[in-house]
Amino acid sequence: MSAYLLRRLLYAVPILIGVNLLTFVLFFVVNSPDDMARLHLGNKHVTAEAIAAWKRAHGYDRPLLYASDAAGVERLTRTVFFEKSARLLVFDFGRADDGRDIGRDIRQRMGPSLAIAAPSLLLGLLTNITLALGVIFVRASALERAAVFLAVLGMSVSTLFYIIGAQYLLAKLLNLVPVSGWQDGVAALKFLALPVLVGVVSGIGGGLRWYRLLLLEEAGKDYVRTARAKGLGDGAVLGRHVLRNAAIPILTGVVAVIPLLFMGSLLTESFFAIPGLGSYTIDAIQAQDFSIVRAMVYLGAVLYLLGLLLTDLSYTLADPRVRLT
Repeated sequence: MSAYLLRRLLYAVPILIGVNLLTFVLFFVVNSPDDMARLHLGNKHVTAEAIAAWKRAHGYDRPLLYASDAAGVERLTRTVFFEKSARLLVFDFGRADDGRDIGRDIRQRMGPSLAIAAPSLLLGLLTNITLALGVIFVRASALERAAVFLAVLGMSVSTLFYIIGAQYLLAKLLNLVPVSGWQDGVAALKFLALPVLVGVVSGIGGGLRWYRLLLLEEAGKDYVRTARAKGLGDGAVLGRHVLRNAAIPILTGVVAVIPLLFMGSLLTESFFAIPGLGSYTIDAIQAQDFSIVRAMVYLGAVLYLLGLLLTDLSYTLADPRVRLT
């Protein structure tokens, strides 16, 4: 197990370096340091001196990837890439273009993102699996066909519709919860209720259809027919056998969304004014703050690789026959 974990961690290093380098190149292909200076100075007719001063103040006056006029290792270290992006490999996120500490912002905003994403994931998983088991229980009936139709209909509706509809109905008309906003501590619960509800309801369509397919595949196997032949009822067969044997694909889907727990939902956090990492990323994109965007892209890659590793580890818990070699 330890050798496997070490090998996976070593595999992650070149992947993260490649993601870091590719992100850096893409950003500076789209916007050169001169373009960034003009954008932040906010003037169409800025002078060359003002552009040079802004680049010097923000560390963009050096070569991007290779300093040909330097000697030795400084040809690589005296570059914008080394100063701005290479430090991400040791989780030194540096400062935003406006001077803010990105690492501190991430630590402060991770809590609200988790407060929304974690209950949405857990409640959504419980709801979808329960509904899928109910649909399997009444399979080949009119209820199953109706459930599949409603699931496809729910998948076809944009999340934005659920957000605006819930804000209008539950917050504006019924005045049950605030439309948007945030407070720390216990007071945050009233602001979390609506986005969590939207997250669960908007995911029922796709979740029900996905888990129904997984459970149907297991329900048609020989061991299920053997269990029924021994006298077990449908409820016992679904709960003890079908659900347990479908655990691996379920875990694959669950662990794969771990990055979203920390990165937050861009759309939900923006519309509900939640100060999480999703809205932080949106604000950085709108402000063209590439230091923050690069940091969030790198953090997302790290969390995704971590999710894949946890997926493999969870297989050994769900099925003792699985061995990591």
